[in-house]
Amino acid sequence: MTKDWLSWHDDYDRPGSALAARLAEVREQVRAALDRAPAGPLRVVSACAGQGRDLIPVLAAHPRRDDVTARLVELDPRNVALAEDAVRAAGLTGVQVVAGDAAVTDAYADLVPAHLVLVCGVFGNVSDPDIRATVGHCAALCASGGTVIWTRHRGEPDLVPTICDWFAQEGFAQVAVSTPADRVGVGVHRLVGEPRPLPRGVTMFRFLTD
Repeated sequence: MTKDWLSWHDDYDRPGSALAARLAEVREQVRAALDRAPAGPLRVVSACAGQGRDLIPVLAAHPRRDDVTARLVELDPRNVALAEDAVRAAGLTGVQVVAGDAAVTDAYADLVPAHLVLVCGVFGNVSDPDIRATVGHCAALCASGGTVIWTRHRGEPDLVPTICDWFAQEGFAQVAVSTPADRVGVGVHRLVGEPRPLPRGVTMFRFLTD
């Protein structure tokens, strides 16, 4: 059956749910990434951004808010509309919500390399080879010294340590990763070297469920 990506967000509002815990951790890591970002204009991209709950509230209250140009890419038009409403309510004139396929590299071409790349809610819905390929593309999406924040559930088997290894192979240093006891995997990695050129017209991943 087709997954309803609007109702999927409901668990964010349920105290004690795994998604609520994940959201709190991602927001904390977004805040920390903005805190350590270099002075001057900042670029942010978010793949499969949903309703923008991980970025928009943090950015709205952050002192760097006016430095940020951001693009949130989301396929579900209902979630796009809610994200756009949140952006307007927060007065974030530098944030753009795009209705489109977040898997295609062209969605980010004119805004990368970015200082902050969000790949949240992706790795739990795609194949292991697609996760590996997307980690490789993060080395083109992310600026030197920039941050990638990603999520993946921590079950059996637990792929989070392997994903961390893949980021290391692509030139990233680990900043933080949640433990299995936290129930949800949130990883933070910083690109140490120079970013690669972003290939055009490439599909980085395909969701296993619609």
